[in-house]
Parts: sequence; structure tokens; C-alpha cells
Amino acid sequence: MWAYFQRLLDSSTFSPHGICLLWEPQLVWLHVVADACIAAAYFSIPFALAILVTKRRDLKFGWVYWAFAIFIMACGLTHVLSIYTLWVPIYGIEGLLKAATAVASVFTAAALWPLLPKILAIPSPFELRQVQAALEEEEIKSRDATLLLQQVSDAQRAMRDSVARLTAIVETAVDGVILFDAQDRILLFNPACERLFGYQADEVMGWNVSMLMPEADASSDNATRHFATGGESVGLRKDGSTFPMDLSVGQARQDGELIFVGIIHDLSARKLTEQQLQQAQKMETVGQLSGGIAHDFNNLLTVIIGNAEHLSEQLKARPDLRRFADDICQSGERGAELTQRLLAFSRRQLLQPQMIDCRGLLDSMFKLLKRTLREDIEIRTSSGPGTITAFADRAQLESAVLNLALNAQDAMPAGGHLTLSTELTAIDDDYRALHPEVASGAYALISVTDDGEGMTPDVSARAFEPFFTTKEVGKGSGLGLSMVYGFAKQSGGHVSIYSEPALGTTVRIYLPRAAAGQSQADLAEGEDTALRGYETILIAEDDPFVRSSVIRRVEALGYRVVAAVNGKEALQQLRTDPGIDLLFTDIVMPGGMSGWDLADQARRIRPSLPVLFTSGYALETLVEQGRAHAQAIVLTKPYRKVELAQRLRDAFTAAAVAS
Repeated sequence: MWAYFQRLLDSSTFSPHGICLLWEPQLVWLHVVADACIAAAYFSIPFALAILVTKRRDLKFGWVYWAFAIFIMACGLTHVLSIYTLWVPIYGIEGLLKAATAVASVFTAAALWPLLPKILAIPSPFELRQVQAALEEEEIKSRDATLLLQQVSDAQRAMRDSVARLTAIVETAVDGVILFDAQDRILLFNPACERLFGYQADEVMGWNVSMLMPEADASSDNATRHFATGGESVGLRKDGSTFPMDLSVGQARQDGELIFVGIIHDLSARKLTEQQLQQAQKMETVGQLSGGIAHDFNNLLTVIIGNAEHLSEQLKARPDLRRFADDICQSGERGAELTQRLLAFSRRQLLQPQMIDCRGLLDSMFKLLKRTLREDIEIRTSSGPGTITAFADRAQLESAVLNLALNAQDAMPAGGHLTLSTELTAIDDDYRALHPEVASGAYALISVTDDGEGMTPDVSARAFEPFFTTKEVGKGSGLGLSMVYGFAKQSGGHVSIYSEPALGTTVRIYLPRAAAGQSQADLAEGEDTALRGYETILIAEDDPFVRSSVIRRVEALGYRVVAAVNGKEALQQLRTDPGIDLLFTDIVMPGGMSGWDLADQARRIRPSLPVLFTSGYALETLVEQGRAHAQAIVLTKPYRKVELAQRLRDAFTAAAVAS
């Protein structure tokens, strides 16, 4: 093998290649220049490939580039040797180099063909442009999708905001809002509905809407048909009581289903105002009629009494006949007394108002009543602090108090207690909401209270009507209270009755105050300085108007309020709400449980619970009847805000001392 390479490398027997060209300079240099250019070009290609592969690490098949660079480098060397062999005959070395070049070329070609499909799979510029265009189109679609998603997100956010606003409106609405579907199932029940009907929302969800209508069952379409049409109707509360309501109904479609939205407005206050207005109009009409009759009747009585007196004088010699004339005269005088009361009721009598010391008037009336009433009637007087001066007709006021005292005596056939009291008071907006015909402001108050048989609500509602009486025929004209009513109204005041069967009656006469004494500003200032608190008060009151007024006034003092319509509900509230700090209850309530019974059962649950009672009667009257303990704290109706505030703090203080 070594001998073979020696022969190949031995150039002594060969002639240079230039001899073949006859050393023709043009041919020699032509070959030199051509081979030099080819060699230079070949040598530059491997450098370019090396730079490409070095810089582009991401290129596939990098080793192919290196193999091709070696092959091109070998080709370049063969052309360099071709130049050298023009003068030096080293054909063996040139042959070995060509053999190496052949091997490199064969290896490169053999490696290239299997890679050809993979190389062809590499995207062309046209394909890359298509891909780029597709990517740009996809990017545009992505941007559009992003924009669409943003719009959807904005729409959802706006919808959530709208739902939140609508929910806030529904939750805080004063009127009830109820939503039910075509099958009459309740879908929404806002807090106002909870207050109106007494149900919690989770109690009625999915139930038939007819449960909110009286005398209707779930299988009847009458109630739901009315809900679908709206208008004035009657609502049925959880406790079985009813209330007038105005219903406005709209309908819409949700997910293809028909739904109904009802707006419920409580008409209780309006109905009460209408009834009071009708009563006032009726009383005014009757007053005008009775006033006209009284004046005409007085003219007739004048003739009758005058002729009877003249006839009596002419019959002095005939005592038997004179007695008939005297009877006619006395009957005429009784008729005149009746017409005087009719004139008082119709407010057509001539009044002579003056400043009246109410405390002095009651003292003088005490002496008169002691001589007038039965001995089994115990009379007491009481008065508030300060100078209590009214501006009214003294004679008519005395007559009114006398009438009330006589009525009280008739209500106590077995004897009892009669209390005459006077104080300064003020009619505020809460009281005026229940009695819109009364002007708010400061008044001198005279109260006449008995512990007799009392009146039913129906009787007390008609007590001021002329000729209305519960007495037997011939024992009463029915004009006593109507005269008091007419006198108070004509004097620019007000009169009210608070009565409970078996408890007694209190009649309050509100008269305009004279300039002396405490002013309305002083009363208002006292209300502003009322004691405040932060505790939780449980209020048990069956009358919805009184209850709403008390809740508003107690909350205005800073307290948290929990309300109940009767004793049973109050006990339930007390068991479920451990945060209740005081029970404020009316004494007389329906349902078989009085305020005293409620307080006893409440203290079995919470022994140290403070209790404040309220009633239209003084504590002394209730104690004497055995209906109250002397230590009980009672707030007498009606009361001012400052009195309410003081009594609440008194109840807390008394409970703290007892514990």
C-alpha cells in the first residue's frame, strides 16, 4: 500500500500540464484565471454556509450545510491544484484530492436525496405569505372576537348594574311589589309586601297568589283574575286581618313565559281620612239642619211659652186648669234647652270667649259636682305644671264638663271614680295624620275620665252624633256629647274619645291656649331635648295606625324597633330575637292576651326584661280596678315625644334597679 502511494506521489516521470498547452501564454493564463476564479468562488461558498449555520441555529438539517461546505471546499482545492500542475506535475496529489472530492460529493448526494421530501415540505415564500395572510386574518378575527367579548362583558356589566338598580328600587319601594307567573305562583315579594301582608318572602315563594286575597282558595280564579286586572281590592294579612289596597298590574314575557308585576298601595290611611271626612261632612250637614230647625223651633217655643205664661196668669182662680198651663210652660222650657244644645252642636250659638284658668275652673266644678253626682262617685282633680289658660266661653265649657260628668255617672251604675284633669299639650303631625281636620299646635287640655262600663268601637264612633244614645227611651236626648263636640269645634279646638269596654272612658277637650303660659316653641324645644337611646324595642300594638306612629316616633329617638300586632306574635319575636331590650305594649289587645298577660309570659322567657305599658287610662284607675300593679310604668295616651322618651328611660332604669 505504501509503495502504491509512493508511485502516486512520484512526479519525476511526469511533465507539467503546461507542456500540453505548449507553454502558450494565452492558454496557460486563461486556465490560471479561470481556475482561480472558480476556486475563489468555491472557497467563498463554505464561508457563507458557515456564517448561515452559525447565525441561524433554528435551521433544520444543519449538518447537510456543513457536508455541502466541505464538498465545495474540496472542489475549490481541485481547481487550485489544476493551476499548480501547469508548472509542477503533482498529478498523484491531484488525483487523491479528486478522489476525496468524489467521496464528499457522493456522500452529500446520498444524504440529500432522502432529505429532499423533508426539504420540499418546508413552506415556500408563497406559502409563507399565504400563512401570514391567514394569520393576519385570524388576528383580525381574534381582535373582532375580543371586541365582541368586551361588548358582551360591557353589556353584562350594564345588565348587572341595571338589575342592581332595579333591585334597589324594588327593595326600598314604599309600595309593595309582587311578581307572579301565568300559573299564579309568586316569584318576587319585596320588603314592602312583607310589611303589608306580614309574611316573609321565603314563606310565600312558589305559593298561589290567591293566598293574599280574603275568602279565596288556590283552586279559585276569582282572586287571581282580580290580580291580573288590578284596581281597588282587599288584602289578607298573615294574622287574618284585612286591609284596603290599590293594585296596579302590568304584564311582560320572560323566556317566552307570561309574567305579571303588581304594585300594591295600602289605602288604609286614605280610607280612614275619607271616613273621617265623610263623618265630618255628615256632622256638618246634621249641624246645619239642626241649627235651622232649632232657630225655627225657638220661634215656636217663644209663642208657646209666652202664651202658656199668659194663660197661667189668667187662670189664677182655677188652680186645676193653671197646672196644665204650667206644664205647658215647663215642657216649652225643656224644648228650649234641647234647642240650645242643638245650637251648640251646630256651632250657631253666640259664644263669649275669654281667658279661663283651667285649674281654677276644675276646682269650682269639683264643688258643683260633689253636690250634683251620687255619693258613690268619688271625684278627683289633677293638673299639670305651669299656668294652664284656655281661650273659650266659660259658661259653655262648664256646661260641657257637667254633661261629661253626668254621662260618666250613668256609665257607673254601681259607683266608681271620676277624674277631672288639665294640662298643656300639643297636637303634632303624627296625631294630625289620624285626624286631619285638627290643626297642629299647642292646646289646653281638659280630660274627664271614668272607670265605668266603657263603649264598644261602634258606639264610640257615633257618640258625637246628635240624638244618638244608648240609654233607655226617655232617659236621654242624645245631645250631651254632640253639644260638647259643637262647642269644641266652634271654639277652634278638638274633642276625642278613648274608651274600652269594662275599663271606662276618657273624653278629652282640646281648647286654644291663651297667650299666658308655656308656648308651642317651648313644647317643641322640649321635644328636641327628649332623651334618646340605642336599644332594641319590641312594640306590641294591634291598631295599625297607632303602631306605625309609635314605630316612627321611637325610631326618631334612636332606638331599633321590632313590631308585633298581638301578644302571640310578640312572644314569637322575643324567642327568635335575643337582641330585644324592652317590651312596649298596649294594655288592651285582641286575641285573648292582654298587655299584662304578654308581660307575664315575656318575663318567663326573659326575667329581667323591662316593660313599658301604654293605655288611655291613668295608672291609678287601672290599679284600683285590679288591672295593673302600682309599680308598673304606664304611658297614658295621647302622649308627646318627650313623655315617650322619658318613660322609656324610666323603664330601663326600673329594670336595672330591680336586677
